[in-house]
Amino acid sequence: QVQFVESGGALVQPGGSLRLSCAASGMLFTIANMGWYRQAPGKQRELVATITPGGSTNYADSVKGRFTISRRNAKNTVYLQMNSLKPEDTAVYYCNKGPNALDTWGQGTLVTVSS
Repeated sequence: QVQFVESGGALVQPGGSLRLSCAASGMLFTIANMGWYRQAPGKQRELVATITPGGSTNYADSVKGRFTISRRNAKNTVYLQMNSLKPEDTAVYYCNKGPNALDTWGQGTLVTVSS
């Protein structure tokens, strides 16, 4: 059974930084393309960043240059380093396979950017 457990969300001031983590289980993580998604209040879930098993990355224009996705295959974990955070980054952040997500989602982790 596939499971995603996200962590690291918090309240942070504009311009601040956070590092999110996601532990995946029940899947062949080392050969999976992975992604981070987010869902802001009243909006649809959107894909933020993806990473291939070999480490190639892709980003949404809204986060390019500010966010960095990485992975540690030995720990079945994917990370999202978020810098220069803006109020519009406020959302619940999820990980999943990316860009073709599975139907199973974790509980997500809440990131709130506010002064």
